[in-house]
Amino acid sequence: MKLLPPPSAAAYLLALDGTLIDIAPTPSSVVVPPGLTASLHALRRSAGDAVAIVTGRPIAQVDALLGDAPFAVAGEHGAMIRHGPGRPLVTPPLAGVPESWIAQAEALAARYPGAAVERKRHGFVLHYRAVPDLADVFRLALESLLIEQPHDFRLLAAKMAWELRPDGVDKGSAVAALMAEPPFAGRTPIFIGDDVTDEDGIAEAERRGGVGLLVGRDFTDAAAVRTWLASLAA
Repeated sequence: MKLLPPPSAAAYLLALDGTLIDIAPTPSSVVVPPGLTASLHALRRSAGDAVAIVTGRPIAQVDALLGDAPFAVAGEHGAMIRHGPGRPLVTPPLAGVPESWIAQAEALAARYPGAAVERKRHGFVLHYRAVPDLADVFRLALESLLIEQPHDFRLLAAKMAWELRPDGVDKGSAVAALMAEPPFAGRTPIFIGDDVTDEDGIAEAERRGGVGLLVGRDFTDAAAVRTWLASLAA
């Protein structure tokens, strides 16, 4: 692994699904492993609170899973950020995904048992983990929606899912926003992710002189990330 700064000089920006917790068949069926929240609390103490979750999930879901273990949370790829406990949610001005698009996606998913649409405040995700052979069918259907407003939204590949969200925010912009404020400002960012949607966060961390780490390249799996974080916290 690359040479990393000590926790006293680092800011930890962590993806969630596939990075800290194991991928599950559906977003609602994930399990928070024993010891994870304790490790995050301990890491916060070592890193002066500079620990954030940067995820595609809504912030409310992160709170339900991890409670107050992270100091800050960037949800929906940075479409909503809470810079610290008790702080207000910050939302950049974004185009809203048309309700008719979500309805069409839900109608499509309903035709194929195992497919599901996950609604978010600023977009939605079409999951196909249970029906992987339909990946291209779903992609083409969502691309046809984008023809109406090609410059306002992006279709992104995720793990066994397609995510449609407003253009203008990604995990890179989330990292930039978090690093602009205490306790992250002035520290060396360490971004850890596992998916193509994490590449923007990694690029931004490296642009700031930090480090980007990937599950599958730098860690064998999420369990290895948890073990490493626990060792840092200790």
